[in-house]
Amino acid sequence: MWCFRCIMRLERPALLCLAAAWSWSWSWSWSPVISSAHMWTKLILTHHWPVTFCSVEHCRANFSYWTLHGLWPDKGINCNSSWHFNSSLIEDLLPDMERSWPDLLEPTSARFWKYEWFKHGTCAAQASSLNTQHKYFSKALELYHKVDLDGILKKFGIRPSEEQYSLSQIEGVIENFYGTTPKIQCVHPKDADRQVLGQIEICFSPDFTLLDCVCGSQPGAPSPETFTWDLHLGPSPETFTWDLHLGPSPETKLMCC
Repeated sequence: MWCFRCIMRLERPALLCLAAAWSWSWSWSWSPVISSAHMWTKLILTHHWPVTFCSVEHCRANFSYWTLHGLWPDKGINCNSSWHFNSSLIEDLLPDMERSWPDLLEPTSARFWKYEWFKHGTCAAQASSLNTQHKYFSKALELYHKVDLDGILKKFGIRPSEEQYSLSQIEGVIENFYGTTPKIQCVHPKDADRQVLGQIEICFSPDFTLLDCVCGSQPGAPSPETFTWDLHLGPSPETFTWDLHLGPSPETKLMCC
């Protein structure tokens, strides 16, 4: 987790961080057994900035707002590989999911949702409030819309422009509005000389009360091979900085020096 206070500048260009029917017949009363070793205490609502993601993954970003990456329990991954993803169970959610939770690599998103369900949803499902595919995906969408990270940042002036912003400004907006401390992550594209803001995470308790996101590794966090963090130190330990820059166009990266 990012625990440093950094100077950030927003720079152009780029602000940018369904399987068919089941092959088995499942009873509606069927409930998976999940190991107590996977008991979780926190949910991580993860947003990413599409153009930052695509600057690393070499894809085309068609979204100019913060999209949903996932809803991740803080413990456990792939808790029940036999609990198959079935898009027909969330058919009423699909239009919203295409807008809010798109696959940035593929033109269709079913494979991405299937991956998120297997890796994170099957572990979240140990809670009765999330113990079906519909409950899990609908709750993720509900929290995403309630948080409205994209709208809140814009409301308080954090938007693509030539203006410089400090990380404390961005953190301050989130902390003051939501009353919680986020986790902010940057990536360092190979062809760039500065870091790019990629993800912002907002955390919740099992009863969906906002929590601070604390230091430590999280399930699904980027690997060191994909994400690197460079800290630029000044003449004294107190003068370390990163820069972040938001450009004025929809194709804007959040840049960290």
